[in-house]
Amino acid sequence: MPRRLIAELPPQTQFDQTFLATHKQLRPNRNGQLYLQVELADKSGTITGRLWNASDEDFAAFEDGDYVRVEGHTQLYSGSLQVIITAIGRADPRTIDESEFQVLSNNDLVRLEAELATILGSIRSTPLKALADEILADAPLVAALRRTPAGVKHHHAYAGGLLDHVVNLLRLADRVAPLYPELDRDLLLVGVLVHDIGKVRELESLQGFSYTDEGQLLGHVLLGLEMIDAKIRAIEARTGRPFDPEAAVRVKHMIASHHGQYEFGAPKLPMTLEAVALHHLDHLDAKMAGTIQLLRNEATAEDGWTQYQQSQGRKFFRGRG
Repeated sequence: MPRRLIAELPPQTQFDQTFLATHKQLRPNRNGQLYLQVELADKSGTITGRLWNASDEDFAAFEDGDYVRVEGHTQLYSGSLQVIITAIGRADPRTIDESEFQVLSNNDLVRLEAELATILGSIRSTPLKALADEILADAPLVAALRRTPAGVKHHHAYAGGLLDHVVNLLRLADRVAPLYPELDRDLLLVGVLVHDIGKVRELESLQGFSYTDEGQLLGHVLLGLEMIDAKIRAIEARTGRPFDPEAAVRVKHMIASHHGQYEFGAPKLPMTLEAVALHHLDHLDAKMAGTIQLLRNEATAEDGWTQYQQSQGRKFFRGRG
């Protein structure tokens, strides 16, 4: 039987197949009995799996970032799909087809990195160009961009998803800026580059996708502000000249406000044209990417509709053709 992607799994389905395991935990239930909880992933998304009456041996049978063979069945719980595991262990590496777990190939990542450098190379503002160059010259940071997802579940949730998201936003910004002459194109491009940069520290990307301790305690907005402040200080130390203070505060404001609303985690509301543009472009790309991934990967339904999506409060119509 061919392998089914996570997005294709309907409720009450038995299976025996391979996933990427992340964020495993051994937890007690209400009665004090232990169960194993683990996030299972493939290129279409993630799903939570639970093994009841688990032991320390079950927990030690694999590590985060391992490919695991899982026997079990899907089940709806509180409107969300989960996996009830009956057996789990490391998979035989010879059985792994990594194309089932990788959305972007290495060639895709090379192309995206080249496009990132090309678009940012068109920046004319001296301080903003210096900041973009400082980031691009940081090889470990660029390598982290290549492997970090833009999110754990909701959009661009795959290795290199952050780089993919940033480059697509740069394309959008490059096309939108000429329509609004009052927008500072250079500032908008740099805002796109740095708005989610804290995610390289917020998210664990070497052993599966989960939140780091500092990611959970601080979040990518605060981490991003800290990282950009360090880059600005590095530029000042190298050049011996102060970084333009207004450019610095405008860039930091775009990081602080890109979620758009307080209830969505923004410390500040967008208060510059560039910050307003960044928020709406970011929201557009995230929503479109998440919905396209859903429509691409979910199993075809006879009536042309997807399954009900609990996180979005709706189904989506794909057409009957």
